[in-house]
Amino acid sequence: MTDLLSQDERETQLAPLFANGWTLHETSDAIVKTFVFKDFIAAFGFMTQAALRAEKHNHHPEWRNVYNRVEVTLTTHEADGLTTSDITLALTLDKFAEKV
Repeated sequence: MTDLLSQDERETQLAPLFANGWTLHETSDAIVKTFVFKDFIAAFGFMTQAALRAEKHNHHPEWRNVYNRVEVTLTTHEADGLTTSDITLALTLDKFAEKV
């Protein structure tokens, strides 16, 4: 099982994500971000890249897609909160979004 982030890890690892548009979920130990793309095809391409990476690492986002927007929530359900897996996936999603 993956360990929850320590307080020190939360402060150091979440700060760059917050600076890049991620926020804490209102009611759970999770981070959220809405990605906006030029159109549906770009959003779907982003989701396809993300799905392949998530499957490879067996860590899957919660998400919702409406046209050119993809709302992503990351948390580790097995740990009941944020872990390094969530940080890694968030950084990966940000990189994918830059390329779309």
